Amino acid sequence: MVLVSAVRDYINRMLQDISGMKVLILDSHTVSVVSVGYSQSELLQKEVFLVELVDSISKSKESMSHLKAVYFLRPRSENIQHLRRQLASPRFGEYHLFFSNILKDTQIHNLADSDEQEVVQQIQEFYADFVAVDPYHFTLNMPSNHIYMLPAVVDTSNLPHFCDRVVDGIASIFLSLKGRPIIRYQRTSDIAKRIAHETARLMYQQESGLFDFRRMEVSPLLLVIDRRDDPVAPLLNQWTYQAMVHELIGIQDNKVDMRNIGKLPKDQQEVVLSSEQDVFFKANMYENFGDIGMNIKRLVDEFQQISKSNQSIQTIEDMAKFVDNYPEYRKMHGNVSKHVTLVTEMSKIVEERKLMLVSQTEQELACNGGQVAALEAVTNLLNNESVSDIDCLRLVMLYALRYEKESPVQLMQLFNKLASRSAKYKPGLVQFVLKQAGVDKRTGDLFGNRDLLNIARNMARGLKGVENVYTQHQPLLFQTMESIFKGRLRDVDYPYVGNHFQQGRPQEVVIFIVGGTTYEESRSVALQNASNSGIRFILGGSVVLNSKRFLKDLEEAQRMARSSTAVV
Repeated sequence: MVLVSAVRDYINRMLQDISGMKVLILDSHTVSVVSVGYSQSELLQKEVFLVELVDSISKSKESMSHLKAVYFLRPRSENIQHLRRQLASPRFGEYHLFFSNILKDTQIHNLADSDEQEVVQQIQEFYADFVAVDPYHFTLNMPSNHIYMLPAVVDTSNLPHFCDRVVDGIASIFLSLKGRPIIRYQRTSDIAKRIAHETARLMYQQESGLFDFRRMEVSPLLLVIDRRDDPVAPLLNQWTYQAMVHELIGIQDNKVDMRNIGKLPKDQQEVVLSSEQDVFFKANMYENFGDIGMNIKRLVDEFQQISKSNQSIQTIEDMAKFVDNYPEYRKMHGNVSKHVTLVTEMSKIVEERKLMLVSQTEQELACNGGQVAALEAVTNLLNNESVSDIDCLRLVMLYALRYEKESPVQLMQLFNKLASRSAKYKPGLVQFVLKQAGVDKRTGDLFGNRDLLNIARNMARGLKGVENVYTQHQPLLFQTMESIFKGRLRDVDYPYVGNHFQQGRPQEVVIFIVGGTTYEESRSVALQNASNSGIRFILGGSVVLNSKRFLKDLEEAQRMARSSTAVV
């Protein structure tokens, strides 16, 4: 519950001590923080009757002195400017200002200067500068996520902003968890190194007093790694519930937009998928697709039983009982139809795009050797008209990442086949992914063919067979967590920042992936935490990826890299 509880606790503290009718004023980032942590009905219970965005409220002049304004904003200069203008001619009776991260002294002075009518009751820092999508998984929802792939020479202007935002997000995580970490990073990644060093500077120098919490026996660990060390996880089709919904339909801030899915009733056009608010989802979010179908059938059967008992209303007492239970009944009805709609839609997509066929080859490429068989399987799928262009692109990328050194000639054949199949995919995107995340750039043993232990493990798995061919892949993160647990994370690959070293095994580990996380990885973290190993892992990233977003970031980075070389 750790991250979700931290955010909810901050929101509770903001709202509970301010009595009377309130307006909650947010910015484009904190609106995600609040919407994921708190439902609309919960806000109403706290007497919040209006939720507005800080830039749109600037445009209105109407006086609302009967309302108390509660602001929750990131401490960015444009938000401070909005606030200064609004304090100069206040529309609300009281102003309570909360910021999601560390305020600069100059910002506080500027706000104080603007508060000539003395309407500001309090200014506080509540460190919820991250979106807690699950108890152990957070994202920063960064719009220009592709920037992490660009060398500093290509994008000198946006890179510092990108790094600052990540450092802010990581800082707020540790301020909310009340700990100062030992910091390590992936040696082969310049951006991971930069973020790790800037985070250390903030925590140990610039704001060392703020991070000076009661010493733990063993400090927590922050490990900053780069998405490009495992480009396979975001390219694969997914077969567990939460990951599959994000891959095939898309999840944003725990909401699924279903407006493009046929004709649905209004209340089904956007649905919430939250482990906090939905018992069925919490129990099934990590289950595989085959089991989900069975479990939904059970849910429907339960609902039908309740519906039948509701139909036998004979007496006034029966009617009263039905009315009492009606809100619960409505909620259950909405929940059943939500999950039935999602699974029905995903089944359609799987059938249309022949994903069971495609995914089997993907898993073989990710998990097993056998280049000749892999080439034949990929070639057959490229010749199959039913397989979509995007699936063909992903297959060729996976093949290239796996066999870039072994089979350059066959690789060229696949590139040509892909180009002849679809003009839409610019030539060079597969080469770009190799340039970004090829074997020479990676630290970890992605395909389990470098390290003797991994080779042996793969052989054993091959002999034993796998329980489910569609979910045999384990992200590289799983190995990383295992190495931390066993104290085997090598210093040469993941150096420490400064002279702060780990003494003993940490109890709390935050792994931040620059470039984004996947729901497959957050599932790995949740299962690891459930095993009671004595270490609590928390996963965070700049965005939550699916293959569509990962490919979009690649295309955008490739475009910018090309245009910068054209200018030169």
